[in-house]
Amino acid sequence: MLIGTAAQGTHDGPAEAGSGQEDRAAARVAELEERFGDPTGTAGALTYARLLEADEAGELPEAGERLLDELALNADFVPAAHGGRLERIDTLVRVMRQVFRRDIALGLGYGVTSFMAGVNVWSSGSEAQQRRLAALLLAGGKVSVAYHELAHGNDFVRNEFEARPGASGGYVLHGAKQVINNADRAAAWVLFSRTDPGPGSRSHSVLFVERDGIDRDTYRVLPRYDAVGVRGCHLSGLDFDGCPVPASSLVGEQGRGVELALRAFQITRSAVPGMALGAADTSLRTVVRFALGRRLYRRSVMDIPHARATLGNAFLDLLTCDSLSLAATRAVHLLPEETSVYAAATKYLVPKTLTDAMNDLSIVLGARFYVREGEFGIFQKHVRDLPVLSLGHAGSAACQATIIPQLPRLARRAWFRDAPAPDALFRLRGDLPGIPFDRLTLASGRDGLSARLVAAIDELPSGTPAQRSVHGTALRLMDELRQVQEESLALAPQDRTALASPAGFALADRYAVLLAAASVVGVWQQAAAAGDDPFLAAPEWAAAALHRLSARLGHRPADLPGGCEEAVHAEVLRRFHERRSYDLYNTPLAG
Repeated sequence: MLIGTAAQGTHDGPAEAGSGQEDRAAARVAELEERFGDPTGTAGALTYARLLEADEAGELPEAGERLLDELALNADFVPAAHGGRLERIDTLVRVMRQVFRRDIALGLGYGVTSFMAGVNVWSSGSEAQQRRLAALLLAGGKVSVAYHELAHGNDFVRNEFEARPGASGGYVLHGAKQVINNADRAAAWVLFSRTDPGPGSRSHSVLFVERDGIDRDTYRVLPRYDAVGVRGCHLSGLDFDGCPVPASSLVGEQGRGVELALRAFQITRSAVPGMALGAADTSLRTVVRFALGRRLYRRSVMDIPHARATLGNAFLDLLTCDSLSLAATRAVHLLPEETSVYAAATKYLVPKTLTDAMNDLSIVLGARFYVREGEFGIFQKHVRDLPVLSLGHAGSAACQATIIPQLPRLARRAWFRDAPAPDALFRLRGDLPGIPFDRLTLASGRDGLSARLVAAIDELPSGTPAQRSVHGTALRLMDELRQVQEESLALAPQDRTALASPAGFALADRYAVLLAAASVVGVWQQAAAAGDDPFLAAPEWAAAALHRLSARLGHRPADLPGGCEEAVHAEVLRRFHERRSYDLYNTPLAG
């Protein structure tokens, strides 16, 4: 088994006593960062110069993919029980963040698509399918997942791609799938297929089809799409015309494809947004470098109050997004029955918040934002690539549509009733049980995460001005949750579906922000209890993060106490000069 074989490196932070999982995670992250090298340098496979050159050519960097092959990155997508390294979803996010820090397209194009396809098989496939998938990935192969049909967008229940019963058993594939990453070079495809002509959720199934096992004359790869973002990704499609596949291709039970896909989304929606923090980290770091080196009006850009505040706010947004990502990914292990709504909220809010932060940062860069080469070219590339994470079958609207029908049920059964989520949900390095694929449910009517916000009202200290700010803002956010509860209970029947009015989608947005606030509170509480990171243990960052979330909800919070903005600014500079990541983990970086 590959797990645990990575070279032991310097920890990226203090591990909990006896935490073998953390030792392995920290060593893997350190190994990748060492092998990737300084992206701002001139030598290496993953320098920004080489990545931008490949982007201009519309290809993934060959040297970068070879390096990821050497590092057996595919093993991070294969569960430990099948010979890989995948133990925890939050650890996978940390590993992939190092790739995304350099190139979102490389992260998606090399392997995240294989992870998204594989989750379907890990959660519902047969033992034989799981062994075969593990063998393909561990041998360096790629697997694509095909939900999308352009005619139906996010409404994939209406998809027309068919897997008809074969005359001698098995299925016969007819129709096309579009916008599939790596369709042209995948060793296998996971196909969301109509197996019943009738309407309804039991009309579709999922098939695991290996390229080498089918007749090449019965399908073709469609032409590649030109994309504005992730230009190096191989986005194309598949068109099948009477392609027979064996009955053993069926993943899970026939007619359970929608349920299977939605369960898989709970893991992928939780994980992928957190990976993108790596790109936002690079973007913030790029603008900090610019602000420190560029002089205007006989002082540096960093001395301009607006620029300084913008950088601090971007840092706070990264910490907030990482807090929500942490809660969502650890909930897969600890609260799998509740994961559906947390995953959707994460997939909706994190890319949106990071995109907004990068747009704000672009104002500080000014005209250099438009440069596609040189020192600032990587910023422009990340700005183009990041919004892709908000598109597709798991796009923003689809995530809100997952949340909206659950709001009335949560309002009746969960909010102000449920026990708060366990402390372990917010511990950065705490051990976790295995991934309980079989316990993921489509909706449970439970919400321990928001209950953490409610419970905090009686738990939070209020000695210092910053602590009082955290407590006061949390109290106002709890009132906001009560308003969301009242409005959710009052939703008309037609507004409890994906066809809800704009007011229903606004409710989903407010609820996602409240989950992010609860995550910030939980992370700060655990950091303060552990005391091993002075910045995270202090209340200033939490006060400032909650202040931003409150303003996002349309509130007019009182001014932050003195010292909060200064503490955030000092940490932005410290992490820049010491080459530490701008997320919760404060990881040492190669550059």
